[in-house]
Amino acid sequence: MPALTDLLAEGEPVANHRPWPRTRLGPDRWTFAIAQLAEGHWTLMGLWGEPASVHMALRDDETGDLGVVSLACPDHRYPSVGRFHPPAIRLERTASDLFGLEPEGLEDTRPWLDQGKWGVSRPLGATLPATGEPVPYAFLTAEGEALHEVPVGPIHAGIIEPGHFRFTCSGETLVRVEERLGYVHKGVESLMAGADLAHCARLAGRLSGDATVAYASAFARAAEAATASEAPPRAQALRALMAELERLANHLGDIGAICNDASFALMLAECGILRERCLRAAEAAFGHRLMRDRVVPGGVAGDLDTAGTSAIRALVEAIRRRFPALIQLYDSTASLQDRTVGTGRLDPALARQYGAGGHVGRASGRNFDSRKCPGYAPYDRLDFTVPVLEGGDVDARVWVRIREVEQSLGLVDQLLASLPDGPVRVDLPACEGEGMALAESFRGDVLAWLRLASDGRIARCHLRDPSWFQWPLLEAAIEGNIIADFPLCNKSFNCSYSGHDL
Repeated sequence: MPALTDLLAEGEPVANHRPWPRTRLGPDRWTFAIAQLAEGHWTLMGLWGEPASVHMALRDDETGDLGVVSLACPDHRYPSVGRFHPPAIRLERTASDLFGLEPEGLEDTRPWLDQGKWGVSRPLGATLPATGEPVPYAFLTAEGEALHEVPVGPIHAGIIEPGHFRFTCSGETLVRVEERLGYVHKGVESLMAGADLAHCARLAGRLSGDATVAYASAFARAAEAATASEAPPRAQALRALMAELERLANHLGDIGAICNDASFALMLAECGILRERCLRAAEAAFGHRLMRDRVVPGGVAGDLDTAGTSAIRALVEAIRRRFPALIQLYDSTASLQDRTVGTGRLDPALARQYGAGGHVGRASGRNFDSRKCPGYAPYDRLDFTVPVLEGGDVDARVWVRIREVEQSLGLVDQLLASLPDGPVRVDLPACEGEGMALAESFRGDVLAWLRLASDGRIARCHLRDPSWFQWPLLEAAIEGNIIADFPLCNKSFNCSYSGHDL
């Protein structure tokens, strides 16, 4: 089986790309990389463009090695990855929308993020003024007797981000679900170009607000890699402490919300109380309920004092006291189990093919957690287990969250018991360089890649949410279920609209 390191050694290496190599390939070796993805030897970690080139972040599943391969596109065309490896399709359509890069051989060339309302086309490439009125999106068709369509969204009930779902149904059974996203595209990559690190760190933390710590951590570590710097040990520990608080708050909220979608509101109320305690502890410890702008390049924005430590310890005690009874309630309520067990099953083979991270992948047998592999400080010195199940249904995704809550409580204990002394921030030098990092959000791995100009400003930055590889899997998992179970399946995935829409 070919190794990713061999391919990386064959190309033209890019200097100062850290911590993993980046190499420029020719079209033939790019096509070879596509074949390795299609055959399941490697995993696609990201695909993004520039005005005259396209990049892929790859992981060798046999060795765990990571690297980036790049292909020059002087004519703005390149051999399509998505033609043979479906996880790349939406990424390629996005690169076409933003940069005008055309994937040769890709059948689905519909716009993805561009809904015809920007006023321009390919805004990050050779920008052209938009012409004419927006063209209605061409949803895929399904043929069969007595099929009907049900459009849902983009505006939904309650406080939720916009996304459109087109259901094709036979009676109450879902034959196909097709998503239309892009409604909350913010132009983050354009806003970052030419900006300083401090400003871009704030933008990164706002790409998906419920994972602000994970995004800010990935961005900060990518910037530190690009400048050959490292945050102080105390800052690394505080980042992990914030990340686990963020994970606890979101998992507790999700468990309650999933049960509520199965008409069991008591769990929503009880889990909501624990989630609120997480947010209050975060505010007491770090000055902000979501811990926004607390993680910065070079470290963290503030230290943890005795009062903050006490607030976190009290939170851990409260969750440990109350959460086991809620688990028992979930597991012993027959009407709730009837809704979650066997519903919305995701095939493990699809989870592997799409490189699904977080609870979506781990509930379908994919054992990947970026805290473990490739790993990063301080998790490399902490003791924890990554829960992996095979069921692939709503119930399995709930149980992965339950087990991760338990693991996060143990991680918080370890971090507080071994918190290093010392500074919490260092200044990063202004220099050229490229860096990449992975950070484990509650949804899965967040990827950050950036290039710094000689003055230390961002020349180019790309952030990849785990939802890019999870949204398509929701379409697959819901097929064969009934319409009434879509909210339940959707919440059990809990993909990010904002993180996906950049």
